[in-house]
Amino acid sequence: MKLLLAGIVLILIVETNAQWYNFPREAVQGAGDMWRAYRDMREANWIGADKYFHARGNRDAASRGAGGRWAAEVISDAREWMQELSGHGADDSAADQRANEHGRSGKDPNFYRPQGLPDKY
Repeated sequence: MKLLLAGIVLILIVETNAQWYNFPREAVQGAGDMWRAYRDMREANWIGADKYFHARGNRDAASRGAGGRWAAEVISDAREWMQELSGHGADDSAADQRANEHGRSGKDPNFYRPQGLPDKY
């Protein structure tokens, strides 16, 4: 009985801590998702599409796991901080952050999709 209990405890401990090695890979992949969304936003050059690409990049990155979610949050916060330092409006930054959180929480980024944006994106 003690051996069975010890085995169960060991399995629970290993399962709880076994995912730490995925974090760096997820973070790198999540950063790639954020870069892809940024690149697509620049390529599309579509008025009103900013929030859509924020939500899409964050959703894609967060879907990678804890590392991707972390990368999305760090990149999004750094971008908004830089935007505020450069003198862009706080209202726009707050709206961007709402779109970022919308995506990170797994919600559909198409909520922010502007009418007429090509299906490629």
